[in-house]
Amino acid sequence: QAQLVESGGGLVQPGGSLRLSCAASEFAFRNYPMRWYRQAPGKEREWVASITSASSGGIANYADSVKGRFTISREHAKSTLYLQMNSLEPEDTAVYYCNALTPTGTYWGQGTQVTVSS
Repeated sequence: QAQLVESGGGLVQPGGSLRLSCAASEFAFRNYPMRWYRQAPGKEREWVASITSASSGGIANYADSVKGRFTISREHAKSTLYLQMNSLEPEDTAVYYCNALTPTGTYWGQGTQVTVSS
């Protein structure tokens, strides 16, 4: 079954940047849309960004709260999904998860913690 492993989280000051990675395996990464979600303490998991498959043009969409600050991308040669996060705010503090929806099911990574604090 599909496996997703996130990395790249950490502690960053407000206004700083981080790049998250999600290494995908055991499925045809390029053929499926991919998503980033996040879950802040005491809140429900929320959608952050998505990107369509290679055949659909790799079109990105973003939640209003991150539009203009975050960029989702994918590198098919490495089966890796990225989330470039700039101008980070304390409200971006959360565990970030990547997500894949395939014919065999919906898959999640274990998450990576992002903390924005001075």
